[in-house]
Amino acid sequence: MKKTTSPRFVKAFAVASACLALTACTARVANPDDPLESYNRAMFTFNEKVDEAAIQPVAKAYDKVTPLPLRTGVGNFFGNVGDVWIGGNNLLQGKFTDGLSDLLRFAINSTVGILGLFDVASELDLPKHDEDFGQTLGWWGVGEGAYFVVPFFGPRTVRDAAVLPIDLYGDDVWGISDVPTRNSLTALRLVHARANLLGIDKTLDEGTLDKYAYARDFYLQQRRYRVFDGNPPLEEIDFNGARRQQDDADVVAETGAQ
Repeated sequence: MKKTTSPRFVKAFAVASACLALTACTARVANPDDPLESYNRAMFTFNEKVDEAAIQPVAKAYDKVTPLPLRTGVGNFFGNVGDVWIGGNNLLQGKFTDGLSDLLRFAINSTVGILGLFDVASELDLPKHDEDFGQTLGWWGVGEGAYFVVPFFGPRTVRDAAVLPIDLYGDDVWGISDVPTRNSLTALRLVHARANLLGIDKTLDEGTLDKYAYARDFYLQQRRYRVFDGNPPLEEIDFNGARRQQDDADVVAETGAQ
């Protein structure tokens, strides 16, 4: 007599197979760029908890009550303040045309643009750049080091974390001597920046299996893109250490051939 397979058994087997496949797909692969992963994951979680408890609620309220023209003005103001440090770093990198353009942007927007509330310089074809001291060191060949999550400040590399105090010192907001003014502007800038990221929260929560790994890989990609001004070497844009794994494979192949 021929035995038939129970439909219930078939269904259970299918569910178990799907679970095993999902587990295999989501298994974490060690990333050579992230040797401090255990610490970084813990700090990533800590920063998220701080954000959820203190920053995100304020950002949502700011987003709800602040008219778009006012928010645009706030963004322009802080962007204008940052142009001085950006220009200085462009000059340190030997990009004199960009550096002078940044300083000219600051002069125009601070006057004609009414303290930077209006971005007149962009209308005059003076583009906005994005530079800091970490990028300057990277431009001159200083390696980025391991991925590193800084408490409260978020993702960095060891190189960028080491020079964070210098970037803060060069920041025109952090450099304000009057403490109440400095703290108020710093808080406003933080809330404004966080409000601009509210739209991607749901996408990250629902669209990624590993939010930490996604944030890490995205940061490293963007960071390398900026250091090399949009033209990173091809090997610098591989995810999850694929370049290093391929290099190791090439070494093994060459050794075997010998």
